[in-house]
Amino acid sequence: MITARPRAAWLLLVGTLLGWLAAVTLTIDDFKLLKDPSYKPACSINPYVSCGSVMASDQASVFGFPNPIMGIAGFSVAVTIAVLAVAGVALPRWFWTGLWAGLIVGMGFIFWLIFQSLYRIGALCPYCMVVWTITPICLAVVTDQLWGGARGIMGIIAQWRWTFVVVFYAVVLLLVFLKFQDYWLSLV
Repeated sequence: MITARPRAAWLLLVGTLLGWLAAVTLTIDDFKLLKDPSYKPACSINPYVSCGSVMASDQASVFGFPNPIMGIAGFSVAVTIAVLAVAGVALPRWFWTGLWAGLIVGMGFIFWLIFQSLYRIGALCPYCMVVWTITPICLAVVTDQLWGGARGIMGIIAQWRWTFVVVFYAVVLLLVFLKFQDYWLSLV
């Protein structure tokens, strides 16, 4: 049984709630866009920062339904676990391992979505970027819950978890800047 430390539990709760809210908001906008093709989501700011462009792409419905529905389902489970963690409930190791595996799968999907957004769609979705931002943090928290202080490769990964998060952010920011550098530099 693993009881999350209070700071980790609260960080997990805030992160998973943000992810859930982003997925819900994006799903609502997606349904509005399906109902009215002329609908312009509030997150469609310009040609490069545009939820509408992303939602209109084939990549937005990988399994035949809007991708954010998977986010609603996944983050609902994660929020539930985070609430239990904040309440101080000790959860079985397999529970945390299941959450960790789900976050790993989520990160794999995020890598694919980042590539698609930058190099196929050519636009960024702010709500998607919220998920891109909080998922690595949640993964780092859960990694520490499972393997913090352990020996071996997972112990090393747990020890360096925040470095991995910072490197992920730095690489994504660099890729975003390079892809849209003409636009960013025109703002200066």
